[in-house]
Formats: sequence, structure tokens, C-alpha cells
Amino acid sequence: MIIKSLELMNFRNYDFLDLKFSAGTNILYGDNAQGKTNVLEAIYLSATTKSHKGSKDRDMVNFCAKEAHIRTYLAKEGIEYKVDMHLRKNKSKGIAIDGQKIKKAAELLGLLNVVFFSPEDLGIIKNGPAERRRFVDIELCQLDSSYLYHLNHYNKILNQRNKLLKDMYFNPQWKDTLSIWDAQLVSYGTQIIERRRTFIAQLNEIIYGIHKKLSGNKEELHIRYEPDVETDLFEDALLAAQEKDIKLKQTSVGPHRDDFSFMVGEIDIRKFGSQGQQRTAALSLKLSEIELVKKVAGDTPVLLLDDVLSELDSSRQQFLLNTIGNIQTIITCTGLDEFVNNRFEIDRVFKVVEGAIEDANMGVTKEG
Repeated sequence: MIIKSLELMNFRNYDFLDLKFSAGTNILYGDNAQGKTNVLEAIYLSATTKSHKGSKDRDMVNFCAKEAHIRTYLAKEGIEYKVDMHLRKNKSKGIAIDGQKIKKAAELLGLLNVVFFSPEDLGIIKNGPAERRRFVDIELCQLDSSYLYHLNHYNKILNQRNKLLKDMYFNPQWKDTLSIWDAQLVSYGTQIIERRRTFIAQLNEIIYGIHKKLSGNKEELHIRYEPDVETDLFEDALLAAQEKDIKLKQTSVGPHRDDFSFMVGEIDIRKFGSQGQQRTAALSLKLSEIELVKKVAGDTPVLLLDDVLSELDSSRQQFLLNTIGNIQTIITCTGLDEFVNNRFEIDRVFKVVEGAIEDANMGVTKEG
């Protein structure tokens, strides 16, 4: 899988942009707040239909325009594809693949697999469980359309149940209808729990070796899935928590409260690990994500690195750069020192200045 080119119109701070990428390593460099990350955001949108920042469509449309367009040209297994995305301030987005409109995000997911790595991801280990669930959900939605289906339906039922719990304050007689929502919550939630369990088992097979190398053979990392409730106990747990839920006006049991621990031996580094350990584990997690996509999807993902090298020490920089040598990578950074110092091969360089991008082509050794 490679991205051949990207066209933007009225997206963020770009009035118009047409970028052609190398199949190897592409670097976008420039000062902060010039628009480097916006390019990665557009690619991520083309792969997942969502912004990695959680931004709404209207916020990504240029301030002076009513709508924005993203066109991403891909090559996968010798076949070329075009993904068109139409963002509007007052309507839902439109998506087309090779000129054919699609109705559901599931029709797009999996066409372009990406792994996005930003400085914020370095906090995934030490931050709250919502970030760890988000990491798992984003990856599983790219790899498994049925997971996306169950997750979307679970979240809809969860919101409806929570609304009912709030409404019951004024209409306590509606309590009898809770069982209807509970049955659906258990049905979809069970699928989520089982798929997350399988995902973590697959991830553990990969992350062990990567982390051991990254830590200089000093540490062995294991991810432990901590479901809020086991599948066979889910229905009873909901019933047992019913009075509590009514009082709190929210659902207190289910996979929306799951967490994942990162164990080095018997030490939970979420709580007791050093910052260095946590960062190493986060880097191992992202590198494992690449290998998992290769294994499960049979595809090589595109790696998007958003100014992450400046947050890593030289040994972690070197490990990361050595690892990504055989996949298409698009990197943003403020300068090129990290690559020069590491004698890293650069295929295409772009200089970004206030929403304009110049192909700097320094020492290009191969074309995309």
C-alpha cells in the first residue's frame, strides 16, 4: 500500500494543495503552526473518516469557505484507487471511492491502513483508560468491519440507555423498559469484549520481541486486558447495578469502562513505571501496530509520524528510523537534524510555510 498523491481544497489553512509522495520516506518540515500536521490529518481522514484530533467536519473547512475537498490517490496490490472526501460546514461528509458514493464508513475502512504516531501517543500508557480504549478501537475498526458495526451499535444503545436513566427521574414507571436496552447492550458488548481479547492476544505475540529489543534486552512487556465485566456475567452485573445506575443517571457496567495494563514483570508501568519506561512501551505499541496490520490485513500500512522524533532520545530515534525503512512513511518535523545525524535515507523533502508546500528534493535517491 502506498499513497501516490494528495489533493486538498479549502482544507484547514490550504486553499489548494497537490502533493506527490515517494513510496519511501517523505518529510514535511517547517516551523510550528504552518500546516504540516494538517496534511497528516487529511490522510488520516481518508483512511478512517475521522480526524485524529477528534475535530468536527466544520472545523476542518477553511474559515473563508463553506466546504472542503480531499482527494487521495492510492496504489494497493497493483490496483489504483481514488478516495474523495467532501466536508461541509452544515451537512454530513460525503465519501466516494473511484467516483462511487458510499453510504457507510465500513465501506472505506481497510482500503487505506494507516498508523498515526504523535507526541500525544507517548502518554497513552500513563494517561486515563479512555485513551487506551481509543487506541484499541481505532485499530480494530480499521482491521475488522464487524467490530465497527458492534461498537457503533453498542455506543448508540449506551447513549439511549443513559438518556432513559436521566428521564426516569421524572418518569420512574419507565424502569421496566430498562431490560430491553440491557439485552441489546449485552449482545453488542459481548462481541466487543471477545474481539478486544483476541486483539490483545495478537498484539502480545508481536510487542514482546519489539519491546525486548528496544529496551536492550532488559525488559519483557506484556499487555493485560482488563474487561470491566466478563461476558458471562454481563447481564447479571447490569441488573445488580440497576439502582446505582438510576441514582447516577448513567451506565456503570460494560466495555465502555474497560482498561488495559502494561506489565513489565509484575510491575504495572501505568502506575509505577518511569517516564522512560512508559515512552518505550508506547513506542513498542506503535511499532507493533504496524506489524499487526501486516499480519491481520495482509497489507503494509502507511506510517504517519507527527513531530514525534523531537520527543524521543537518540537511541529510540535510531530504533524507530531503522524499523520504518521498508514502508511508506510521511514525517513532519521542524528541522532535518535528526535525519542527518542518524544518516537516514530521505526520499522526498517538502518545506511547509504558511499553507504553501515547496518540494525541496534533497538528495533524492528514488522516486515514488
